Amino acid sequence: MAVNLQKGQKVDLTKGNAGLKKVMVGLGWDEVQPEKGGFFSGLLGKKKEDIDCDAMAFLLDASGRIMGKDDVIFFGNLSHTGGCVRHMGDNLTGGGEGDDEQIFIDLANLPARYDKVVILVSIYEAAQRKQHFGMVQNAFIRLVDNDTRNELCIYNLTENYSGMVGMVFGEIYRHEGEWKFAAVGEGLNSSSVFELAGRYGLPTSAWR
Repeated sequence: MAVNLQKGQKVDLTKGNAGLKKVMVGLGWDEVQPEKGGFFSGLLGKKKEDIDCDAMAFLLDASGRIMGKDDVIFFGNLSHTGGCVRHMGDNLTGGGEGDDEQIFIDLANLPARYDKVVILVSIYEAAQRKQHFGMVQNAFIRLVDNDTRNELCIYNLTENYSGMVGMVFGEIYRHEGEWKFAAVGEGLNSSSVFELAGRYGLPTSAWR
């Protein structure tokens, strides 16, 4: 059975899963449904508003830094060189059941220079659309063994993230030869992939 995590908790992905090679990272969210006369009716209006959330994966070295723009996997760069991390494409609305976006990570072939993969989500054009994560509900991140299809863990974000336009959902990292996952749930004030990558040491000049 999958481990249900709370914010700040960690789980050993390879303990009890010897031979784990590839994981699918599934991310999901829904827009808050406006209700006539309800609290959110004044916030969103009577019409449901699509929120375009974008998932991304940052590959970090032992110092916790991004070494180059190829280490930023997002809708503008769907696959890392060699295919060890692949983004399956952008969901523009967050509608539907199950995962809204998926990222596949080949742990067995992830180069040794990478110690951590950070999974983030941001709201596209958040400032222009006046949107934030307080307008999102049922957000989650889950990890699935890609070979057995067994769900390893799931983290449902339950805090109030009003005003936040970016989010660190979780981190997959190496520790003493094992792969672990940490449920982070950290809200951020930036939604730009370039600014978010800058938090991990990648200068904006790297994108030119």
